[in-house]
Amino acid sequence: MFEAYFKAQGLFGIPRAGEIAYSQVVTLDLATVGPSLAGPKRPQDRIEIGQVKPTFTRLFGNPVTAPGAESGFNQPAEKLNQVFKTSNGIEIRNGDVLIAAITSCTNTSNPGVLLAAGLLAKKAVERGLTVRKHIKTSLAPGSRIVTEYLTKTGLLPGLEQLGFAVAAYGCTTCIGNAGDLAPELNEVITRNDLVCAAVLSGNRNFEARIHPNLKANFLASPPLVVAYALAGTMFKDLTTEPLGQDQDGQDVWLRDLWPSSDEIYALLKHAMDPQAFAANYGKVKSEPGELWRRIESVTGQVYAWPPSTYIAEPPFFQDFALTPDALPVVRGARVLGLFGDSITTDHISPAGSIKETSPAGQWLIANGVTKADFNSYGARRGHHEVMMRGTFANVRIKNLMLPPEPDGSRIEGGLTIHQPRGERMAIYDAAMRYLREGVPTVVFAGEEYGTGSSRDWAAKGTQLLGVKAVIARSFERIHRSNLVGMGVLPLQFKPGDSWEKLRIRGDETIDVVLPQTLRPQGDAALVLTRADGQKLTVTVTLRIDTAIEIEYYQNGGILPFVLRQLLAA
Repeated sequence: MFEAYFKAQGLFGIPRAGEIAYSQVVTLDLATVGPSLAGPKRPQDRIEIGQVKPTFTRLFGNPVTAPGAESGFNQPAEKLNQVFKTSNGIEIRNGDVLIAAITSCTNTSNPGVLLAAGLLAKKAVERGLTVRKHIKTSLAPGSRIVTEYLTKTGLLPGLEQLGFAVAAYGCTTCIGNAGDLAPELNEVITRNDLVCAAVLSGNRNFEARIHPNLKANFLASPPLVVAYALAGTMFKDLTTEPLGQDQDGQDVWLRDLWPSSDEIYALLKHAMDPQAFAANYGKVKSEPGELWRRIESVTGQVYAWPPSTYIAEPPFFQDFALTPDALPVVRGARVLGLFGDSITTDHISPAGSIKETSPAGQWLIANGVTKADFNSYGARRGHHEVMMRGTFANVRIKNLMLPPEPDGSRIEGGLTIHQPRGERMAIYDAAMRYLREGVPTVVFAGEEYGTGSSRDWAAKGTQLLGVKAVIARSFERIHRSNLVGMGVLPLQFKPGDSWEKLRIRGDETIDVVLPQTLRPQGDAALVLTRADGQKLTVTVTLRIDTAIEIEYYQNGGILPFVLRQLLAA
C-alpha cells in the first residue's frame, strides 16, 4: 500500500522537477507494533510491555555506569524480593509503584487515550479492583475540556474511585510537581536504598525529575498508568500475570479491562464538540478570575524589579559595553566536573524539588522561605540566585572526580573537589571560590552531553558558574547551540579520544588554545598540565558550527550580540 502511494506521487523512478527520488521502501509490519513503556531513566529507552519485568530485573543489578539504556541501579540480586516495612506498617518492595499520574500537556490532549483510561478504570471498579492507598495517584489534564467530556461520558467517577481525581490543570508530575510522598515512605526508601517507581503519561522521565527518591520512572499511555497503579509493581508481567482478583476471587487480566476501539469511538463524539471547546476557552477572556484581577501592575518604560525570591533582574548585561571585549583567554583552568555519558539538561539544571541542604535550599532559607514554600526549580526559574545554585545540583548526577565508595558505587549529588586544596564541596561553592580567585573552570563529559529537554538554564547556569568551556565526546544539538549562545565554548574530542583515555583525574590545569581566526568546526588545542608538571597537548574540534555562532561567541553570547545590534540600529 505504501509503495503504491509513493509511486502514485512520482517518488520512484525519475522524479519530477523539485521532487526527491526515494530509492528504498520502508516496510512496517503492523503486527510487530505493541504496547510499550519508556524508561526507567530516559524517554528514548522503549520497553515492550512483555519485557518490562525481565528488563527491570536485569537493570536492578546492572552498574549505574553501564552505557545508555543499560545503566542500572547496582543492587544485589538477593534484595530484589525483600520486604521492607514503614513505621506505620506499610509493606514496600523494590519495583513498587508509588506515583501513578495521568499528566502532560500533550498526552492529555488526545481524547482517545483519555477515554481509554476512563473505560479501563470503570471496568476495574466494576470488577472490584482497587489501588493501594499509599500510591500517589493523580489526574492533571492540560485543559478543563478533559474534565468536561470525562464527566459527560460518565467515566470520571471510575477514575476518581481509583484515586485519579483531578488535581490541577497544567504541568504537574512530568516536571516534578507531583508533591512529596508520605514521610514514612521517603524514610524507608532512603534508609534501605530502594528502587521504587513512578508511572506517568508524561514526556520526560530523567533522573530525579519526577521525585528525588524514586529512581525508576516510566512513561506510559494513560490507560497503562491506570493498569500499573492497579498492579502496584513493575515486577508484574501484565501480559502473563493478572492485575488482581475481583470480588469473587477470580483473576482479572489486562485484556479483560482493555477497551476496544469500538468502545472508545462510541464516546469520541463527547470529546469532539467544537462548541464545548469554544465555550471553554472563551472563559479565559471573559472570566480571568479574581486572583488575576488582584495583581498590581506598574507603568513606565523600565520594569521595577520587586524584592522577590521568584524573580530578579538577571546579571547577563552587567558591565555591558557597546564594543565587545577580546575573546576570553582560558589559561590555568580548573576542572569543575568529570561526567560520563548521557548527562541530560535535567542533570545540569534540575526542574523538580529543591533539597533543603542544597545551596539553593540554604539560600531560600536565608531569605526567609520555609521548606514548605520551596516550590521547585521550575517555578523559580525567574531568579538566577536559585538557578545558578541548582546548576549541577541534581541528586543523581555523578561527578567522577570523586573517588568511588568502598563497594565501587559512585557518589551522587552536586559535589566536586576544589583544587589544589583537594577539598570536597558543592559544585556551586567551588565555582564561586574559583571566581573569587580569578580561576576559570571547564567541564569534561562523554557522549550525548546535554540530551533531553531544551532547558535554557542548563546553559545559563553553566555560564554563571564561570565555566568557560565544556569538552565532551558529543553534544545534543540544542544544548550545544545554547552553550554558544551563552558564551560558553563547546569543544568535542576527536574520534577515539575521551577524558578517560587521556587519564584526566580532575587535578590538572587546562589551557584552551584557539586559532587566530575562528572558523566553524575548526580545530583548537587543549594543553593539560598534570599535577606532577607533565604536559599533554590534545587537538579538539571547535563546536561553533556556523558563521553567525562565531559572531555570537565573539560578542560574549547571543544576548549582548542582539542588544548591540538593536543599539546600533
